[in-house]
Amino acid sequence: MPSNKKAAKQPTGGYFISFEGGEGSGKSTQAAMLGETLREEGYDVLETREPGGSPGGKIVREVLLGGHAAEKGPLAEACLLTSARREHVDLVIKPALASNQVVVCDRYADSTRIYQGYVGGLLPETIDQLEAIATDDLMPEVTYVLDVDADVSKTRRKARLSTKDDGDDRFEKEDQSFHDKVSEGFRWLCDTFPKRCILIDGAGKPNTVALTIRDSLRLRGLV
Repeated sequence: MPSNKKAAKQPTGGYFISFEGGEGSGKSTQAAMLGETLREEGYDVLETREPGGSPGGKIVREVLLGGHAAEKGPLAEACLLTSARREHVDLVIKPALASNQVVVCDRYADSTRIYQGYVGGLLPETIDQLEAIATDDLMPEVTYVLDVDADVSKTRRKARLSTKDDGDDRFEKEDQSFHDKVSEGFRWLCDTFPKRCILIDGAGKPNTVALTIRDSLRLRGLV
């Protein structure tokens, strides 16, 4: 009997997609849904995240989410993330792209630019230098930025804190002014890098949001 499985699609040089957004924006849900959609379309997909997508990244994730670096300030956090990101790029992302895989990453360098830069106060030139070291100039072809209003974010954060593995996530527990600043920062990111960053309303039902993202990728010739 013929197989229903589609032949693997391999974009030459791979294709790198990242998802960004504040807590409760739905970015992780959408990253996972897109990964599944692309597999159904026949693509060879690697799903990963930051921090946590490499051995060193897992350690950094525990340190950051546990709040152990917060008292050292945004520069210390950014340096930890830079180290983990470079390992992630070298050991995970670049090899996957070299194998013509589609990489779907839940957070990448833009998160450092917003959390430690736009919100934390690190100078843009400092962020630029750390980003160059961390990424080796490898940035996504497209970045989807999920955006929701304060009420939706607050409701989702409250629900997540009661169930998520990272139950002591210091970012989830920050006050509303922090989360408002993060959302403002990600909207600024889309205005600053309009060719790469696409702002997506994440307040709708997950399937509806996923269709918007899929339509965007269709315009880019990927699905």
